[in-house]
Amino acid sequence: MYPSRFNYHRAGSVDEAVQMMREAGEGGRFLAGGQTLLVLMKLRFDEPSDVVDIGRIPDLDRIDSNGDQVSVGALSTHRRIGESDLAKSIPIVGDCANGIADNQVRSCGTIGGSLASGDPSCDWPALLHTLDAEITCRGPGGSRTLDINGFVDDLYQTVLKPGEIVTGVQFARPGPGSGGAYCAFKRCAPAYPTVSVGVQLTLENGLIVSSRVALGSSGLTPIRAVDAEKELTGQDSAGPDLERVAEAAVAAADPVHDQRGSPAFKRRLIATLTRRAANIALRRANGEVVKNSHEYY
Repeated sequence: MYPSRFNYHRAGSVDEAVQMMREAGEGGRFLAGGQTLLVLMKLRFDEPSDVVDIGRIPDLDRIDSNGDQVSVGALSTHRRIGESDLAKSIPIVGDCANGIADNQVRSCGTIGGSLASGDPSCDWPALLHTLDAEITCRGPGGSRTLDINGFVDDLYQTVLKPGEIVTGVQFARPGPGSGGAYCAFKRCAPAYPTVSVGVQLTLENGLIVSSRVALGSSGLTPIRAVDAEKELTGQDSAGPDLERVAEAAVAAADPVHDQRGSPAFKRRLIATLTRRAANIALRRANGEVVKNSHEYY
């Protein structure tokens, strides 16, 4: 199926994009890599009157991973992030970026587009909960910074205001003794995950002193499993009880029945992936180099 007719605009700067969207009104949509919007348009699930192409705005694809603060531009593609020094130095980022779909999607899709779509099955919104990320955006009212927690507030809905554009992502670089892992289970490479789990933790004197556990494709929004974090934090890193952590993660989830599986099936996957991600995160925090990839069935 072909999209309905629309007016195409190419923006040369963020400010120009915001102005174009202001003039387009409620029927306008931003286009970055197009891996989400174009699919919706071809299926006629979305029929915008105007499309504002932001894909060629300079400097929105920069990745600055020097120092204690990491900054990733909204137009950074999954592939570029996965091949960057950032992914090598923070393995959980590489797990996510290199596991998204296939080479074609990774080469076109962007981190900003993944966030702005509000899709609970997208990998980045779940992963970024493990790093306490902040989202920068700009719109008619100027620039502002948003917490990743609560950024997606309902199915395919974010807290972005009309006409706002995501410009980047920032988070603190994990300190010494830190490790993380992002694990996903999917039918095939191009498919969205049936379930995904991210775990990021920090060790000190043999104890897990802080942790983050996040779930994707486990409800109508990405889920921060706070009770699972409480179960994990404070445990002895040499032999933590990951069953308790997995049970708490399952309790935080609210999976829906769809073509990927039943809620019961997804809950079993959440438990398995939570144990796996936590185990890999612990090994990495102890200095071990651990390869990790998404599972297919």
